[in-house]
Amino acid sequence: MNDRPNDLKRIRPEVPKAKVNDEMSDEERFQNTTLRPIVKLQNPLLIEVFKSYIIKRKNVFHNLTLEKRLSYIEDAVNKDMKFRNSLRGMIVGHFTLHEFLQYNNDSSAYNKRIANLVRERLISQVQLFDKPEKR
Repeated sequence: MNDRPNDLKRIRPEVPKAKVNDEMSDEERFQNTTLRPIVKLQNPLLIEVFKSYIIKRKNVFHNLTLEKRLSYIEDAVNKDMKFRNSLRGMIVGHFTLHEFLQYNNDSSAYNKRIANLVRERLISQVQLFDKPEKR
C-alpha cells in the first residue's frame, strides 16, 4: 500500500520554535509546518552538498575570513542558479502532493522562503565547513 503522504510527514522532525497560529499568513503557516521540518530533516545532506560545492570551487572558501565565508554562503544560495535549484529540489522532493499543489500556487514566494531557510541554516553551521586538519 502506498502511503507516501503519511510516510513523508512521519519522518519529519518537530521544530518546536516553528509556531502556527490563526493570525499568520498561508505562506508563513506553510513555512512553519512544511518547509522548516523538511529543511531540518535534510540538514545532513545540505551540509555535505555545501562541502562538495566548496571542493568543486577549488576550496577558495577555506582561505576566506569569517565575514567573507558568510558572504560566500549567501552568494552560493542566492546567486548560483544551478546550486540554488539543486537545493530547492532537495526540499520540494519531500513535499506531499497536496503540499506541492500549494507550493505551485506561489512557487516564487516559497522559493525565496526555501532559499532563506537553507542559507540561514548553512550560515549557522559555518564552523562545519572548516578545512579538516591533515594527519
